[in-house]
Amino acid sequence: MQKVKLGIIGLGCRGYGLIETIMATKKADIVAVSDLYKDRIDAAVQKVVSLGGKKPVGYSDYHDLISDKNVACVFIAASWDEHIRMALESMEEKKITALEVGGVYDVAECWKLVDTYERTKTPLMMMENCCYGQFELLSENLVRAGRLGTVVHCHGAYGHDLRDEILGGNVNRHYRLNNYIKRNCENYPTHELGPIARILGINRGNRMLSLVSVASKAAGLEEFSRTDKNPDRSLAGQRFAQGDIVNTLITCAGGETISLKLDTTLPRYYSREFTVRGTKGLCNGEANMIFLEEDVNEHEFFDPHLTLKKHMDNLGRYAEYMPEMWKKITPEEMEAGHGGMDYLMFNSFFDIVLSGRELPIDVYDTAAWMCISALSAQSIANGGRPEPIPDFTCGKWMLRKPNFLE
Repeated sequence: MQKVKLGIIGLGCRGYGLIETIMATKKADIVAVSDLYKDRIDAAVQKVVSLGGKKPVGYSDYHDLISDKNVACVFIAASWDEHIRMALESMEEKKITALEVGGVYDVAECWKLVDTYERTKTPLMMMENCCYGQFELLSENLVRAGRLGTVVHCHGAYGHDLRDEILGGNVNRHYRLNNYIKRNCENYPTHELGPIARILGINRGNRMLSLVSVASKAAGLEEFSRTDKNPDRSLAGQRFAQGDIVNTLITCAGGETISLKLDTTLPRYYSREFTVRGTKGLCNGEANMIFLEEDVNEHEFFDPHLTLKKHMDNLGRYAEYMPEMWKKITPEEMEAGHGGMDYLMFNSFFDIVLSGRELPIDVYDTAAWMCISALSAQSIANGGRPEPIPDFTCGKWMLRKPNFLE
């Protein structure tokens, strides 16, 4: 059986954690791994071998992994500030490139990605696992079938209490800490934006035009740093630039609006708040609810709790729109990272690479989604000034056709 010869750059929590997921697909051989830290390299090599794989080559210098002729595909899970530089080098070496999520620091980085792809024709895919979420894909199918009518607005969030992870940055050699000390922006936009962009046909018949971002004060991390829950007492009283809540509003060529929220430094439950609003109904990820006008009595309850209680967790009613990949997933695959999203994403990615088909999340999508971080920083710094969002397709969005995740 032919397999993808994969090299992994970045063996921290995410890179190391995905080794088991990748090997569970049985469609890739991890032939090389790279990290700055020897203990991480040793742990990754041991992990691959313990799972039945051949011993991969370990590199302390990622350049050596990219130039390794046995590596056909490179998965980059390093720190955010290294993503673009590594991706560009990988593409120059004609290695199919898989890029972990994150946002850029300068829009010029996105143009470099696009220019390098158009010159080398080396495929690149943003590995946004939330695009493979069950609710997100079900919602996409409902929209494409017309069940929600005309879509006018979508909302998403990255709602995740990361206070201990951020403050543990020095202890765990994690990159988030310095970003929160020095930056103030929508620093992690793709979890919420990726599925929305697919639903709205961004870069495929539609595009984002402009954004406005505003940030609240930064209080959550500093206060948390003074408590006994802080894993690094040297950071007690540290000041942070990153606002606790960042709201971003995006306008689209098709007339739709998108709202994004970054919410990672206050006490909260995890949620992506995924919501699609159309003229015939809505999809609400928090309630796991499809609410269609044809299936309910208008204003049946004035108490939203009663409405939610009646309609939440009703996906079974719309089973015919459930994506095939979620109908076929096994319990073991669902345990392979983020409730099955990681497995489905890598399984699909390897299938497409082996067949030579076009990647469903391409360099134009990657650039459009990642640029939000840099543009939001500019908007916040200028009092919520509108910022134009570049057309990385240079007009091709008008002719490009919607695609489906397989």
